[in-house]
Parts: sequence; structure tokens; C-alpha cells
Amino acid sequence: MAGAVAAAGSAEQFQQLLQRPDRSLVVVHFWAPWAPQCAQMNEVMAALAREHSQVTFVQLEAEAVPEVSEKYGISSVPTFLFFKDSQKVDRLDGAHAPELTQKVQRHMGSAPAPGAAGCAQEQLHARLRRLVSAAPCMLFMKGSPKEPRCGFSKQMVEILSKHGVAFSSFDIFSDEEVRQGLKSFSNWPTYPQLYVGGELIGGLDIIKELEASGELDTICPKAQKLEDRLKSLINKAPVMLFMKGNKQMAKCGFSKQILEIMNNTGVDYETFDILEDEEVRQGLKSFSNWPTYPQLYVRGELVGGLDIVKELKESGELLPVLKGEN
Repeated sequence: MAGAVAAAGSAEQFQQLLQRPDRSLVVVHFWAPWAPQCAQMNEVMAALAREHSQVTFVQLEAEAVPEVSEKYGISSVPTFLFFKDSQKVDRLDGAHAPELTQKVQRHMGSAPAPGAAGCAQEQLHARLRRLVSAAPCMLFMKGSPKEPRCGFSKQMVEILSKHGVAFSSFDIFSDEEVRQGLKSFSNWPTYPQLYVGGELIGGLDIIKELEASGELDTICPKAQKLEDRLKSLINKAPVMLFMKGNKQMAKCGFSKQILEIMNNTGVDYETFDILEDEEVRQGLKSFSNWPTYPQLYVRGELVGGLDIVKELKESGELLPVLKGEN
């Protein structure tokens, strides 16, 4: 059907779509249902499909068809592959709507489509709005806090760290679309840029002025020490499950299995989605000396992961452990 996006649910379907004789270009979106950026790019794909009816646009759930993902080295989502005559000719990693649009146009040798370009711009602005609000305090910088890649970014990190500010960061070298787009979005031409509550505070000079006037401490949220935060989280409820996803939707097979076991016990428990917080995801591994997820805690103590929970279930010990009787 013209303007539609096809779905490949198996390696066989994927091969059939690659070999369609009536299409000169096939664009495949390797995606995952748990990744919000994939949903956004599916909308972009749908808009492009309406503009380019001669192109085959395909969605392939990366984890559902692992043999295809492995063959083409798909390690993250979203990733886009471009095929001509069943041969891969191009690749795009990440949620970059304008670049996806440009690559489709370039491979088709067509002029920019106004509708698709407008949609891409809207997608970029929506993405930037989400990014500046991704944490209470967001620093857009060159490099990372551990490895700043310019003197101004290094000074900014030092000031924020000295004042115990809790901040997340984004490396603008990792994404040219964000690097250029944010300058226009905020009407601020240089980096670093600091946002609090989704609003631009300013660059290094502004932060220095706020520090000198004593206002910085009132504007920026204070950091809670990671260890204190982790202790608080594992004691948030008598039974706490740290997993990929939540009670409503697991985002990996191991988390799904442990949910099924927990739900059959009839014991109340809370969950924490480690995909939503990289600091917790990495910090908890060291804190508990347990390298994988899911992780189950009872009264602040680590019980273990899926294998341990399965063993406890089979031995009949799970319910007493969850109730704190063991």
C-alpha cells in the first residue's frame, strides 16, 4: 500500500521486503517498543513514507528478530539501514530526524520534501524540549563531567561540583543535530549551556556571576550523595525490585520472568526502572556487588537476581523470604 510502513516480524519477511522488484530503496528501522525515541522516529518514517511512495520503509523489532540484528551489527536502537538491490548502502545510528530525511532524499536523488522537512524540524524541537527537561539540572557541554573536552566545560563542571549541584549532562560532540539545533532553540550561540527546570540559565560567564553573588546555591538543586540515594531507594518499600521496565511492562525477558514469579506470590512490592536512571543503574551494581538486573531486595537487603529467585521458588523458600521470615 502506497505511503505505508511495512513490518518485518521474521528473517524471512525481512528478506522478502529487501527483494521487492518494484522498489529501488529499502529503509529499515531497527527499533524497540520500550524506547520512546523509536516511537518518535516511527512517526517520522510514516511521514517520509507518505512523501516517498516509491521507497519501502520497514520496521523491524531488533530484539524480536535477533538473527537479523546480529548479522548487521545492531547494538542500539533506533538504527536505520539503507538497502539497494538487497545490498546495504548506508546506515544511521540514533534518533536524527533531519539526517534520516536527508539520507532518503539523497539516495532517491530527490529535492527536499516540504512536508517531511517541516515534520523533521518539529521532531527536533520536541526532542530538544525533552532533552533540556531530562533532569532538574541539565548541562550541555563538550565531553563529559569526567572528561571535559574544552576549558569552559571543565570550569563549569568544577563550579557545579564544588557547590554540590545535582546535574545530568549531554555531550554535544556526540550529536551534531543537538549541537546546532540547541543554539537556535535557546538563542544562545556557545557551549556549555546550563538548564534548570527546562529553562536556560546561561553559559560559563553567567554561572560565574551567579556564584559570585551567592545566587547559584538557590537556583540549582543540591546533589544527594549516590550511596544515600541508593539506600533510600532499596528501603522505599519492604520488597523492592530493580528491573528493566515496570510492573505494567517489562523491557527484557529476565525482568518479565521475575515479574510473573512475584505476581504469583501475592506479596506487595514496588519496582524501579533502571533504564530511566543511568546513575542508579550503574551505581547499584557496585553498591550491591551484583552486576546484572533484575535485582530483588527485601527490607533493604539484596536477595539476588532471577536465578536466585527461581531457586527460592522451587525450594518453597521464596514466600518466607519475601515476608521477612527468613
